[in-house]
Amino acid sequence: MIMEPCVAVLERLSADLGCSPVSRELAAELDRRDELGHLRQQFFLPKVADLPPSDLSLVDGSQECIYFVGNSLGLQPKSTKKYLEEELEKWAKLYVISAKPEEVALMNGLTVNLHLLLLSFYQPTASRHKILMEDKAFPSDHYAVESQIRLKGHDPKESMLCLSPRPGEDTLRTEDILEVIEEQGDSIAVVMFSGVQYYTGQLFDMEAITRAGHKEGCYVGFDCAHAAGNAELKLHDWGVDFACWCTYKYVNSGAGGLAGAFIHEKHADTVRPALLGWWGHDRKTRFQMNNKYIDPCPVISLSRMSNPNPVLHCDLSTSPWLLTRPAHPLQIFDMTSMSALRCKSMLLTGYLEYLIQHYYTRDPCRPDHPHVTILTPRDPQQRGCQLSLSFSVPIGRVFLELERRGVACDMREPSVLRVAPVPLYNSFNDVHRFVELLGASLIASGSQK
Repeated sequence: MIMEPCVAVLERLSADLGCSPVSRELAAELDRRDELGHLRQQFFLPKVADLPPSDLSLVDGSQECIYFVGNSLGLQPKSTKKYLEEELEKWAKLYVISAKPEEVALMNGLTVNLHLLLLSFYQPTASRHKILMEDKAFPSDHYAVESQIRLKGHDPKESMLCLSPRPGEDTLRTEDILEVIEEQGDSIAVVMFSGVQYYTGQLFDMEAITRAGHKEGCYVGFDCAHAAGNAELKLHDWGVDFACWCTYKYVNSGAGGLAGAFIHEKHADTVRPALLGWWGHDRKTRFQMNNKYIDPCPVISLSRMSNPNPVLHCDLSTSPWLLTRPAHPLQIFDMTSMSALRCKSMLLTGYLEYLIQHYYTRDPCRPDHPHVTILTPRDPQQRGCQLSLSFSVPIGRVFLELERRGVACDMREPSVLRVAPVPLYNSFNDVHRFVELLGASLIASGSQK
């Protein structure tokens, strides 16, 4: 994907308008030109007054809030209620519709799926027993890998290879990941990284990592929780062996939504699920009740154990990034494409980065002026929509002041505020308002003793 650099776009448009690149006028023009702006109307966006921490003495409660926390919980599509009612009506009539593609299953939660996948793909030997992953991965991934290593009779201290950034750096360099795979590949059974790192927002080069892992004889898998619906994924084309993801972030299925799992079709005859259940039986003969698990069936479908909640399936039917079509047309998906959303996302997050750097870069001439540091890679190809921010003033105070002003974002220990302008429903005006409110929050935080 070749795009004009964000800064060049902002400076060119502002020059055409005769205004500053940081002006509200430019934000309005960007929204006017946004071909995907109409998608915002497909979601329920809370008002400022709907957020309990909001202080209505500081902000107008009737305004729409700035919802920059889609990386934790996506907004509810307006069509969800309609489809829920339809699904409940079908339930009353004992009618079920389901359809699955060959490499993908919707089932369980993310961590359960990760365990099931590792049970199949992590088959350690005396010489090849390590799992390579990023240091400080999402805790659930860390626990899953650690427990799988123990389950297979190995010591995590010896078999869990966690890669850290270079001293003084916040994110991993791709060349360092590839170097470790090349140097230690003969002892690595599985390479298992995030698609997008939850804390820093770094988008890993999944294609290069997969290619390097396969060259050394390793299986390669990814936790795509923060990548699904956020970055363009080509798991099949890249040859990724397995992947899993949740659906309540950028996929907007709602809290507790069904998770996804992927196994490449090349493993149809070589990898079998370690645990079986009746829902993995071929659906055409499932109700023959013959207790024979011999029907030809995609390996990922065999991994399904229990029938899913139809209401959770219904929540996904309104999602724009569902990889199956269970019962309903994917209305939001049909209105756009991942490529178009990715293009908007790069400009939207680039605009946020531009404004933050303009106003809040550390100034040696003003040592007492609050400043913001962006941990996320500056290269748009190495990030999704999230920026991870740290501050020169106590982060807890900044977070509290933003909440008081009707901003929904999240804080992650030890010292990061994550903000994620989601291209499906966030606008350039949202970004401009956020940066203004961030300034007020920094001033209020800095004045507190």
